[in-house]
Amino acid sequence: MSETASNAAAVAEGLGGGEALIGMATLGKTAAALALVVAIIVGCSLLLRRLNGSGRGQGHRPRLVGSTSIGQRERVVIVEVEDTWLVLGVGGGQVSKLHELPAPDTPAPEASSPIDADDGFAARFAQALRHNAGLGRNDRNRS
Repeated sequence: MSETASNAAAVAEGLGGGEALIGMATLGKTAAALALVVAIIVGCSLLLRRLNGSGRGQGHRPRLVGSTSIGQRERVVIVEVEDTWLVLGVGGGQVSKLHELPAPDTPAPEASSPIDADDGFAARFAQALRHNAGLGRNDRNRS
């Protein structure tokens, strides 16, 4: 019986090392499966992003046509959505539709008028730079 006991002890000792190998193999398989799932998720998200980006036309996005301030926090804005202009009142955390009209065939003219009181500093500064750059070129051409 002592021989059987020593054989059983050797087998138990051998199984202990084998269990560690089996545990590592299981851990490796689990990590590979997790990596595969993450790769599938990333691939699907890239595919959806590409499909949604190509199917969306430029006309479907809202485009700001113009806006003006009517108070400290209130503004009236014109937004083009597909072939419709929406006149919206914006203020106090609310947006209200004031009017709806079909968009004209010609694009809205750009405001190239003198500096508006509602323009911010950046717009006024950019206009001054453009004006000064134009004057500098004319001065060089004269001399």
